[in-house]
Amino acid sequence: MRDIALTSSHSTPLSPHEHPHELNNTRGLLLMGLGFLLFSAADAQAKLLTESFHPVQIVWFRQLGLLSGVVIALAIRGPSILRTRHPVLQIARGMLAVISATCFIFAVKFVPLADAVAVSFVAPFLVTAMGALLLGERVGLKRWIAVAIGFVGTLIVIRPGMGVMHPAVLLVLVAASAFAVRQVLSRRLASSDQTITTVAYTALASVLALSFSLPFFWTMPEADLQWALLAGMAVFAALGELMIIKSLEIAQASVLAPMHYSLIIWSTFWGWLVFDQLPDRWTWTGAAIIVATGLYIIHRERQLASVD
Repeated sequence: MRDIALTSSHSTPLSPHEHPHELNNTRGLLLMGLGFLLFSAADAQAKLLTESFHPVQIVWFRQLGLLSGVVIALAIRGPSILRTRHPVLQIARGMLAVISATCFIFAVKFVPLADAVAVSFVAPFLVTAMGALLLGERVGLKRWIAVAIGFVGTLIVIRPGMGVMHPAVLLVLVAASAFAVRQVLSRRLASSDQTITTVAYTALASVLALSFSLPFFWTMPEADLQWALLAGMAVFAALGELMIIKSLEIAQASVLAPMHYSLIIWSTFWGWLVFDQLPDRWTWTGAAIIVATGLYIIHRERQLASVD
């Protein structure tokens, strides 16, 4: 799963000192939309690569691309982006990134891309619940109802006990849970650390952690196409991450949050174009419920923020 955002939603909130002098929501929306298009393309490449490589190796290459983006940011902004008041939390977030990304790529080897993305949208509901239970955030009855309905939508997509979905879909739920915990940590870190700092530590921690296990799963790419897919996945993921960071710097996070759901459109497109897979009507129904309740939660949070 992607690092920034939504949970992006998929999004690590910006700390107060990161807000620019002038916001440009239109440009921010375009950048975030393009960022999610690149993320979805990277996911499609990762699914193709699972035919030849272990998910650990695929995630390592993907995070290596993210680390390359961090190195560029380091060259431009200097070592200040590595300053953090919470190194332990940052490292923990990096480990959660390893868990969520590896489980997601394990799953998409067997589960259609659009179905996996639809199930992963359970993450915002988990973030809302964890925010209330762990951070003491106020969650009213309407949002709790929305969370419950969102979980029902997830069950419609998965249809447990009916033998419709591959058991690997459970790994998407594990990935979404790890992702949700990561976003709760992001909220904790947002008050003191810059977004780029959080991304930098996630990239460093995840690449280092995966490097220890990589020799046990490594398969040498032999075809030019394999190298091209690995490089393309890493580049697309890194560019997507940088575009989302930039969008969060120039636009309001509350305006950008709904763009996360464009992933279901792009994932469906790549699933059809590359894998000849399209969601069935039950997946569309469940996804529609998940997206609608997710957008409602974003709307309610925006309303409450304006009141505060």
